[in-house]
Amino acid sequence: MEGKTIQQQIEALTKISKAITSDLYLEDILKLIVLVTAELMGSNICSILLLDEKTKKLHIRATQSVSEEYNKKPPLSIGEGIAGKAVKENRPIVVKDVTKEEEYKYRDIAIKEGLCSLLCVPLAIKNRVIGVINCYTSKPHDFTETEIKILTTIANQAAMAIENAELLVKSKVIQEELETRKLVERAKGILMKKENLTEEEAYRKIRKYSMDKRKTMKEIAEAIILASDLI
Repeated sequence: MEGKTIQQQIEALTKISKAITSDLYLEDILKLIVLVTAELMGSNICSILLLDEKTKKLHIRATQSVSEEYNKKPPLSIGEGIAGKAVKENRPIVVKDVTKEEEYKYRDIAIKEGLCSLLCVPLAIKNRVIGVINCYTSKPHDFTETEIKILTTIANQAAMAIENAELLVKSKVIQEELETRKLVERAKGILMKKENLTEEEAYRKIRKYSMDKRKTMKEIAEAIILASDLI
């Protein structure tokens, strides 16, 4: 980040902040974060790895690297390699030369791509680590406290963007569930009145239709309501 003025640093952080509050898709926000970060940090490769909750593996989700080999690196487990260690210990890790670091998993790729120093910072939401952001230099570099603080700020913003996306998905799922519940209740009422069924019998009938027709409960409920409206 040598030669970058305070003004340039502020502009880069502002650009990332604006992206987070925009209506861009998460993939586009993460892509913008790595592009801006790489430019700000003077990094030849910057990447964001996110933790898959089911497999507990770290996968590359965004990078400005054009290297197919780097981009297709196998995922890492928690505690494995530098990124896995940063996730496990929830702290930034600096490596002066990844090609000579035994804990670094893919030294062959690092040598081929001309990667040297690495700053790896965890992405955390309320102390829950969800991934890391990596910055590599092509020459040996001593990352300063300022650089570590700036990348930590960027990591926090990236984590915020991911949390916002997760909350949006959850709210849509809840909204969908509520809508389905309302429609099923209405369809049950129609069947109870039309066929003189109990609430339990009406529900079982809707569920059977759903299984037999291989359609969702919502679709069956909508069909029953539509048929009733046409009568």
